[in-house]
Amino acid sequence: MEKQDYIEQLADNFYLVKGPDNARIPFCNSFLLQGRERVLIDAGAGEAIIKAIDRERRIDVLIITHPHPDHILASHVLKDRHLMLPKESPESVHDLFELGRRFTGSDRGGHHWKRRMEEKYGIQPLKQADSRFTHGDRIDLGGASLEAIHLPGHLRDHYGFFDHNSKTLLTTDVDFTGFGPWYGHEEADIVQFKQDVKTLAQIDAHRVCSSHKPPIGTHPEKDFQSFLAAFDRQQQEVLACVGAGSTLETMVQGSPFYHHRFPDSFLQKIYEGHLVKKNLDLLVRAKVLRLENGIYTKDEEKFHAIH
Repeated sequence: MEKQDYIEQLADNFYLVKGPDNARIPFCNSFLLQGRERVLIDAGAGEAIIKAIDRERRIDVLIITHPHPDHILASHVLKDRHLMLPKESPESVHDLFELGRRFTGSDRGGHHWKRRMEEKYGIQPLKQADSRFTHGDRIDLGGASLEAIHLPGHLRDHYGFFDHNSKTLLTTDVDFTGFGPWYGHEEADIVQFKQDVKTLAQIDAHRVCSSHKPPIGTHPEKDFQSFLAAFDRQQQEVLACVGAGSTLETMVQGSPFYHHRFPDSFLQKIYEGHLVKKNLDLLVRAKVLRLENGIYTKDEEKFHAIH
């Protein structure tokens, strides 16, 4: 393959395709397998890069790890190729309104999400899958032997992969970013997400690659530990929003996660609402907080015990 600055060889037949703008949203890293088949994992590297790769040598198969917009961004470029989707992905992935309704929880949100994805990012719905994979499946394509790893804490149909040939672990949106874990949909789950991270950390990999950061070489233990610690940091940031008595709406307005920097205020409120409430639910369950008539207050004894 002709060397390009957006492609980095990770192992024999295995390449990182770097997402533009350091793989920040709306982009993400993609991964390219080159064997008897040419396989692209996720379409977040953008239309220009994917078209350039496809011109050099035709991509045969597209694997989507989950249907967040940065991962399906330029999937339409390969709409005539073999598409592999998670078994858990529902029919909503084939309709942007339905996908938006899934991610926002309302018809209004579905229309808003669809319009933004189309107008700002040019995203198109995924075509029907040609085949599906599920947890534990071994996919032998493109010179790799990929084991599918279900990671539903982030999203119900979120997957990573472990290549048994090169010992490369793809953690996808267990992404090691400074923001920390993202669980801003109703279906996401903090407890499950933590377990997903622990599951990945136990795999003996030669390299660890995520969707939004550069690859990690040997000994990624500190990176996994830091990512797990970010759950506690996020919970403390939410707890710091609870004054003498606070409502969920007041805390969301304070924007402890996005700090009012998300480019769409409508979607920010929805996503931040889930991020905040999921932490509040855990704090109430641990009896650090009390909830009465929509007002959250601290149990001072429990609160001081964790500080």
